[in-house]
Amino acid sequence: MRIDLHTHSTVSDGTESPAELVQAADAAGLDVVAITDHDATAGWDEATLAANGLGIGLVRGMEVSCRTDTGISVHVLSYLHDPAHPALVAEIQRSRDARLTRAERMVEKLSADYPISWPHVLEHVADGATIGRPHIADTLVALKVVADRSEAFEQILTSRSRYWVSHYAPHPAEAVALVRAAGGVPVFAHPVASARGRTVGGDVMGQMIDAGLLGLEVDHRDNPEQGRVELRAIAARDGLLVTGSSDYHGTGKPNRLGENLTTPETLARIEELATGVPVVR
Repeated sequence: MRIDLHTHSTVSDGTESPAELVQAADAAGLDVVAITDHDATAGWDEATLAANGLGIGLVRGMEVSCRTDTGISVHVLSYLHDPAHPALVAEIQRSRDARLTRAERMVEKLSADYPISWPHVLEHVADGATIGRPHIADTLVALKVVADRSEAFEQILTSRSRYWVSHYAPHPAEAVALVRAAGGVPVFAHPVASARGRTVGGDVMGQMIDAGLLGLEVDHRDNPEQGRVELRAIAARDGLLVTGSSDYHGTGKPNRLGENLTTPETLARIEELATGVPVVR
């Protein structure tokens, strides 16, 4: 069984609609795929309809954007949580509002040097999507300022850029606790992806474990090989699940569906631990 537990649609920063994402997963030979858009569950219904039509399993989830007290970005994958849980919904909405304000301020700064405006950016945002830097990147590509998203992030939208604006996000331990309260299974996404920027140490991971963290996304292209070895040791020591996934974004990133996989045994354990919603089959 081929299981990929981390993908994105146009509801966040992917380039395919939720239905197209499920169709792509089926075409890639996956048996089960998770939809895990950033801070959003708006794609669940469309993805469910597509999965039912194709006979592919669907894990409904979300990727929660977090930030430590020292400003390090952390992502927590939430699987099978209750999408209407009041505390989680309120926290996610607070983050979405902050990301919107942040994106508007970044575009304002960029407009001093590039022919970009907020209406330009909105042309690249799907209905209900969580607006973020990828949409600004797509706008810069459309304006022929850069060749692709990667160039936009490396040269213009990096955190070292003068156009950078920070934004509110919950502490990862708080996010873990909220996911657990909503009946979901929290998994630390790409924990040692140092190429993306600073990563957290054992203190923050310890706080996340104390708050109820249940798994580590070990097999991910951005985790270096030695880091994967260390993560497996941590998982064995602390009784955490080990997952693998693509972090697929359609044409937005080079990641390919099914390039890393999760075992059926791990998925079964996720199902056992979750009390929010079931896997769609």
